[in-house]
Amino acid sequence: MKICLMGLGSVGQGVARVFQMKRDEIKQEYGLDLDLVAALDRSGAAINPEGLDLKLLLETKKLTGKVSKYPEYGEEGVSGLEVLDRVEYDCLIEVTPTNIEDGEPALSHILKAMGDGKDVVTSNKGPLALKFSELARTARDNGVKFKYEASVGGAMPIINFAHETLSGCKIESIYGILNGTTNYILSRMAKEGSSYEQTLNEAQEMGIAETDPTQDVEGEDAACKVVILANSILKMDVTYADVEVKGISQITPESISLAKKEGYLIKLIGEVSPDSLEVSPRLVKEGSPFAVEGTLNVATLKTDLADEVTVVGKGAGSIETASAILSDVISIWKTK
Repeated sequence: MKICLMGLGSVGQGVARVFQMKRDEIKQEYGLDLDLVAALDRSGAAINPEGLDLKLLLETKKLTGKVSKYPEYGEEGVSGLEVLDRVEYDCLIEVTPTNIEDGEPALSHILKAMGDGKDVVTSNKGPLALKFSELARTARDNGVKFKYEASVGGAMPIINFAHETLSGCKIESIYGILNGTTNYILSRMAKEGSSYEQTLNEAQEMGIAETDPTQDVEGEDAACKVVILANSILKMDVTYADVEVKGISQITPESISLAKKEGYLIKLIGEVSPDSLEVSPRLVKEGSPFAVEGTLNVATLKTDLADEVTVVGKGAGSIETASAILSDVISIWKTK
């Protein structure tokens, strides 16, 4: 399978590492040869129809910060759409930074690939939160596979789990912790009694929180995931504008301490149901499935036949997110 990788930030590099780690094993087990023929970042692209050397690609990115510096096959200033026009590939992996204003450039990349009859795997929440119906329709109209497990919960299995393992059930609602950064911050505040500002700084120093943490701490990232789950699993037709959103930046050590005295923790919870699309800080019982710490995500799916089913997994991390992308690529291959 010839693969075009758009984005070589944390997740994109994770994808390259995972391909490097698992390539022989996957070829032996599934007969799938993972052949990365193009990679793109803000600087430009590296394109080789015979396949890029993954070790050299990662070393080049680490040393120079630019994929365009890849020896012999690097090109400065080339755009994603140009790459998609020039390269012979089977599957696009789109992991450029999330943009919840207009979904670009990922939206154009994905629509272009689908229009050209290519399968798409993405972790990018922006296009899904803004244009889910259009993307699903375009994939269907062009007869291509569109997979996005990595867009919600990192390594926590939820979308494919709902569609495949729970395929005989009607899923009535989903309730859970959908952002690893905020869960880390609230967990540390509860354990250490530290302030929000102090804990956020610590999370940024550790690389858990972004330099600009707005999307995470103000609930925007979790709201995007609420939209994806609502559309994909509950078959709703909603966008980011339909979600009521409140973040964690106003949570104080005093409010966390008061909750603990009553046997509760404060967590940022996403709720998905026909009656409610909401992200907000809520009280959860200590010892409950939602009392997870660190960057873990957890979600409970309420079903008609299986009652409540809860899934847990790491919601952040380049390798963890890449594991979900890899599972989607393998899933596409198995249907060929």
